[in-house]
Amino acid sequence: MDLNLAGKKVLVTGSSRGIGLQIANGFIVEGCGVVFNSRSHFTPEGSSNADAHFVSGDVSTEIGAKKVIDEAASILDGLDIVICNVGSGNSVPPGQETQESWMTSFDINFYSAFHTIQAARPFLKASRGVIICISSICGTEIIPGAPVTYSVSKAALNAYVKGISRPFGEEGIRICAVAPGNILFDGSVWDEKLKTDSTAVNQMLKDEVPLNKLGCSDDVANLVLFLSSPVSDYITGSIFVSDGGQTKSL
Repeated sequence: MDLNLAGKKVLVTGSSRGIGLQIANGFIVEGCGVVFNSRSHFTPEGSSNADAHFVSGDVSTEIGAKKVIDEAASILDGLDIVICNVGSGNSVPPGQETQESWMTSFDINFYSAFHTIQAARPFLKASRGVIICISSICGTEIIPGAPVTYSVSKAALNAYVKGISRPFGEEGIRICAVAPGNILFDGSVWDEKLKTDSTAVNQMLKDEVPLNKLGCSDDVANLVLFLSSPVSDYITGSIFVSDGGQTKSL
């Protein structure tokens, strides 16, 4: 299927590794101009490609997000697609929440998207663009052992995506979220768990995941590319799960 993405101007936040990196590289393969982003400088894998660019900045702050958006829009001469991928499940165990842990989790998992979207809104209104937020299955139902601060911040992100889709739709902007399950890539939580106790991981997959396997970055990236494309231009305000069947919510 031709996704008709060639020539689109794309920013992917948090794209130095893992899911974000795979998404950004996927857009380059589709012929898009892509700005990679992270808090500190790195050289994108596709740096030899004239379509690959980089902007540093912390999008969890309003000032940082505006800087990243303005620089990306300047490099690409506008924006068509913004992927909000910044996030982290690192937090305190359930029952040990503090005000600081709540604030940190919301800054990383909710406000990073909110600030980015607010800064990008004028550019996306002009291009009738698309926003895809990377959420988590922890925001769709209770996952045992997951930090409560992480789960609540991702649930807030999901609610924001659904709630803001109507006013954004009136401006010609589509917005959706993708909620991955257990995704394996170099340096990921599941990479570490496999190295320390592969037996426990395999038992969890057998007990909890109908497809009995971990996902990979491509599983998320391919869904993001589809939802970002004109092929999906009647889809907005929805949360799409990619988890091997783990979650049970309707």
